[in-house]
Amino acid sequence: MSDSLKVGITHGDVNGIGYEILLKTFSDARILELCQPVIYGSSRSASWHRKAFEGESVNFHIISRAEEALEGKVNLVNCVKEEIRIEPGKATAEAGQSAYIALDQATRDLEHGKIDLLVTLPINKETIQNDQFHFPGHTEFLEERFAKKGEKAMMILASEMIRVALVTTHLPLSEVPGRLTKEGILEQLKALDHTLKRDFLIELPRIAVLGLNPHAGENGLLGKEELEIIAPAVKEAQDQWILCGGPYPADGFFGSGRFKQFDAILAMYHDQGLIPFKTLAMDAGVNFTAGLPIVRTSPGHGTAYDIAGKNLASDESFRQAIYMAIDIFRNRRFYDEARKNPLKKMFFDRGKDDEKLDLTKEE
Repeated sequence: MSDSLKVGITHGDVNGIGYEILLKTFSDARILELCQPVIYGSSRSASWHRKAFEGESVNFHIISRAEEALEGKVNLVNCVKEEIRIEPGKATAEAGQSAYIALDQATRDLEHGKIDLLVTLPINKETIQNDQFHFPGHTEFLEERFAKKGEKAMMILASEMIRVALVTTHLPLSEVPGRLTKEGILEQLKALDHTLKRDFLIELPRIAVLGLNPHAGENGLLGKEELEIIAPAVKEAQDQWILCGGPYPADGFFGSGRFKQFDAILAMYHDQGLIPFKTLAMDAGVNFTAGLPIVRTSPGHGTAYDIAGKNLASDESFRQAIYMAIDIFRNRRFYDEARKNPLKKMFFDRGKDDEKLDLTKEE
C-alpha cells in the first residue's frame, strides 16, 4: 500500500495568480513522486488558465470527489460547477464565492480523512465574505472549524531562514494595544514552544519576543506595555522552562541580524513581524496555521492582482508550502509516536515471554 500523502489544494481567487502557480508547479512531474495532489476548484477555470499560459502543460484528472483521486495524476475535484468569468486582477463576487466553495469542500474532506493535509492558495478576504465565511482570513475560519476545546490557531510565517509568529493577526492597528494581555502572550509563547518541538522537531527552541512600542518602550517613556504586560509574560514563561527572551526593540533586532540567533520570533502585531519576514523571505516564505489538529499551509503572499495574468508569478512559495505541509505532517507522526506509552517502551517491550512489571502493585 502506498504511503503517498493526499495533499488537498484550494484554488483560491481565480482572478489572482493561483492557477498560474499551480500550472508552473505541476508542470514538473517530479512533484507527483512526493505526494498525491487533490485540487479543489473548477475545471472550466483550470482550462481557461491553461490556455492563457500555453507554456505550462498540465493535464488535470477531473474528478467529482476526493476518493476518485489517482496517484501520478494532478487530480482536480470539480466542486465549483457554475461557469466563472475570469477577469485577472479584478476583485469580483463570483470569484470570491468560488474560492469559498472550494475551501468549504476541502475542509470538510479534511475533517473526514479524505485528504491528509491542506494547502490553500490566496483568497481575497473581502470578496469571500458571505453568511458562512465572516472571518478576517483562513486562520480564523480554520480555528472555528477544527479547534478542539482550549485550542487556538496561531499564524506562523516560516522559511529556512526565519520563523515569525503573531500575538494578534488581522486587526486594525488601533485595536492592538487593547488586545495584549500577559495571559494571552504567555499562552502564545507556550503554543509556539510546543509547535517548534512537535511540528519542526526542534528539541530546545529559542524564542525572541518583540516589544510593542518604539525602542521597546524606552523603559516606560514611549509606552508601558513592555513593562506591564510583555516583560511579565516573558518572565513567567521563563519560569516554566521556556527558552525565551525580550521584549526586544523590533527595528534593531532585525537590523542587527540578531534574529538569526533564535528559532522563532513572537511579534505583537501583523506588520511588525510580516514586513521583515517578507523582506527576507518573500519568494520562499510559507504561512503555517499552528495549534490545530490539522496541517494547513499557504504561500506567504496574496492574490497579487497587479501581476495576475501576466505570467510573472513565482511558484517557489507554493512549492515550499507543499514541502512544509508534508514535513510537518510527518514530524507530528514521528513526535507523537516517540512519546506514545513511554513506560511501555522502556519496561514492557523486551519480548513476548517477559514478565510484565505491575506498577500499581504495592510491595
